Amino acid sequence: MRAWLMLMVLPFLLLADAAWAGELAIVNARIHPSPDAQPIAKGTVLVRDGKLVQVGTDVAVPDGAEVIDAEGGSVVAGFWNSHAHILPLPLSEATARSPAELAFALRRMFAHWGFTTVFDIASFPPGNAATLRKRIAAGEVAGPSLLTVDMPFFPADGTPSYVKDLLESMAAPSAEVATASEARERARRQLAEGADGVKLFIGAIVDDGTGVRLMDLEIVRAVVDEAHRAGKPAFAHPTTMEGIELALAGGIDVLAHPTPASGPWSAELARRLVDGDVALTPTLQLFEIEVRKENAPETVVEEVAGIVQQQLRLFHEAGGQVLFGTDIGYIDQADTSREFELMAGAGMDWRAILASLTTTPARRFGQHARKGRIEAGMDADLVVLGSDPADDLRAFSNVRYTVRGGEVIHPAPWHRP
Repeated sequence: MRAWLMLMVLPFLLLADAAWAGELAIVNARIHPSPDAQPIAKGTVLVRDGKLVQVGTDVAVPDGAEVIDAEGGSVVAGFWNSHAHILPLPLSEATARSPAELAFALRRMFAHWGFTTVFDIASFPPGNAATLRKRIAAGEVAGPSLLTVDMPFFPADGTPSYVKDLLESMAAPSAEVATASEARERARRQLAEGADGVKLFIGAIVDDGTGVRLMDLEIVRAVVDEAHRAGKPAFAHPTTMEGIELALAGGIDVLAHPTPASGPWSAELARRLVDGDVALTPTLQLFEIEVRKENAPETVVEEVAGIVQQQLRLFHEAGGQVLFGTDIGYIDQADTSREFELMAGAGMDWRAILASLTTTPARRFGQHARKGRIEAGMDADLVVLGSDPADDLRAFSNVRYTVRGGEVIHPAPWHRP
């Protein structure tokens, strides 16, 4: 952007960081309090001091309250993105960048699509995501609630080939760990410094001709033990069936992806994952994007998409906990509509998809008492949709307003009626 244009735009972007003060009422809405609850037709949601205070059809709107007319659209709890990366500029420079720059990027990647809570599951440089989290929490930057695992753990000589250039350009420190003691010490340090979990590349794709570098099981267990000791989750990038076996043996909590390279899953594997209390972020669209990067024919794209859909279908049918995630920050595609379409093609109905966006991650990550549902006393994390997902899944991407902690973070204030 030319310098003169940025000077004209920045004052307006700065206004976007200002929260609406006082009370907020969302009226004329079809409210879905939770995935399993009956909807409330023509209801009102009243927000005060960042909390939900009343929900129903007989809510009186106080004088002076800001009012959003849902115009018959739907209101659901704020969405979680359980697989994202705070990697792109300007977010990777959280200390140096202005509130306006950061808020604009966060809105494009997250708030525009209804995300009020985001789990960054690997980013650089160390401590950057925590800095961004502090600026958001302090009210300096408008954005979602942010959780982070900080730096990931790569196997020895196992930095993934597809991030090598990026990490070198950032002059990022090595994330490889060679011994269990080294891994344990770094996990302990990152968790003590505020990390909300850990992320292990137990199956790392490398470019030395070997294909996939597996992490030693003792290293996996050391990192997972430290996370669990702190009451935090452990995510894993499995890549292959061997990676899944390492995840099960090491006590991993969340598989960050399915494993198309391993071929279709068996019902028995899906049951083992469920019995092991392992959750899954499908990131289905990611695989279409990655295969197309290699200029593969569409028949191959469809084959790979079919494999990951089959894996999700078996996992979901077995009762597995599905966590919605996009891998935004690694991929550039912020639009969520294709991910919802692929999840539906894997057998998930609108209620199951809503659960993956709300109640399931809130419960998995220990925030069920205050996030994931629309009821009095909960955090005022809300999404106003232009239509009803019960009628059309495309509604999940038709986001008119995103409210986080009572603050409207999408759209920008000057776009509000």
